Amino acid sequence: MSDQRILLIDDEEDMRRSSAQALELFGLPVTTFSSAEPVLELIGYGFDGVVVSDIRMPGMDGMTLLQRIREVDAEIPVILVTGHADVQLAVSAMRAGVYDFLEKPFTAQHLAGIIRRAMDRRSLVMENRRLRAVAGKRDDIETRLPGRTQVMVDLRYRLRAIGATDADTMIIGDTGVGKEVVARALHDISARANRPLIAINCAALPENLIESELFGHEAGAFPGALRPRYGKFEHARGGTILLDEIGSMPFDLQAKFLRVLQERVITRLGSNEVVPLDVRFIATSKADLEAEVAAGRFRADLFYRLNVATLHVPALADRSADIPILFLQLVREAAARYLRDDIEVPPDLLAEIAARPWPGNVRELRNAADRLVLGLDPVPEESAPAAVRQRLADKVAAYERGVLASAISAHGGHLKPVYEQLGISRKTLYEKMQKYGLARKPAIPREEFDA
Repeated sequence: MSDQRILLIDDEEDMRRSSAQALELFGLPVTTFSSAEPVLELIGYGFDGVVVSDIRMPGMDGMTLLQRIREVDAEIPVILVTGHADVQLAVSAMRAGVYDFLEKPFTAQHLAGIIRRAMDRRSLVMENRRLRAVAGKRDDIETRLPGRTQVMVDLRYRLRAIGATDADTMIIGDTGVGKEVVARALHDISARANRPLIAINCAALPENLIESELFGHEAGAFPGALRPRYGKFEHARGGTILLDEIGSMPFDLQAKFLRVLQERVITRLGSNEVVPLDVRFIATSKADLEAEVAAGRFRADLFYRLNVATLHVPALADRSADIPILFLQLVREAAARYLRDDIEVPPDLLAEIAARPWPGNVRELRNAADRLVLGLDPVPEESAPAAVRQRLADKVAAYERGVLASAISAHGGHLKPVYEQLGISRKTLYEKMQKYGLARKPAIPREEFDA
């Protein structure tokens, strides 16, 4: 248990400090945060620990943090704390997958007991994952990067081979193929899994503060620099830095970054002190960097220094046989994310999904799964090819009509339990009944229809 981590988030300094001190007396070392956002940089599939968070905080609240953590790994234990006795809030938290829910005031002994049980559970989850991987069974890498085509089998093989090393890695692929998913998987199976993964969008770096953002600065380094500040590179010490779309990095910054890569040191703005940097670099690019080098927009020495190991993430067009299994997984994930019941995808709809081109790759396919779970057309008419549009729209409409008709019949024409069961508003149900020409049993009195 000594290698496990406890992350405690509370915006009230006194409560944060007293809780941390009390837990340390129970032999539970804690890392504290005043807001939720920095915690997400430490959370990954390989995170071996527990998160304890207040619910009501400025910025990202505890419920939103819970949802974001579950999107990364639904089996990370999250304990939520509130100072407001709210039964409905507790029920919502339990439905959202919280490990436990505490009301203030509570004793440190009670909290410590819950944390110990949560840590034991997390240890068991991590051990089971390791045993499954050793036994050759479907592991977390295959769960995150599903597919039976040879290109995906090869990608997972190379990822596992590279992941355990500290080799800087380049991930190449079209927009939406899942380059960041691959990068996070690399980080999570490495020895750095319990350290931060800091993602830097090279295309969105503020031009006037690029060096301060990356390297940090000392007080007085430039007008407005009132306090010293760690940059993103230094914040990632011991972990991984993900350089998203590195081809967009300004050319004049590339030379400075090359020195960081080669010497693994940085110097903050306004300082002459050299700071050692223990990090692994992963870079992603949708552009052909060799072509960018030839065009003079990317430094050749930086390209060859970064390109120690390369992973090519295939487009959906190159693994179309994987689309059905991938779509079904995305539907399950969307149902969990939106707290909906599992949806059975009709075979004819799945066939239509598999036959459609997906230029936006996995990102576009995920949007289609989200729309299906939310009761919308998975392929909006304006974005579908004409040949697919008619068939798919008709089949989705027929499926929706069947669901509504079955629900109305099952409840004997009583509409209130119908719209509650389907998770839609009364107005939406009436509109859909009118659209599909559905009627409830006429023997039911008018007042019940309006209930």
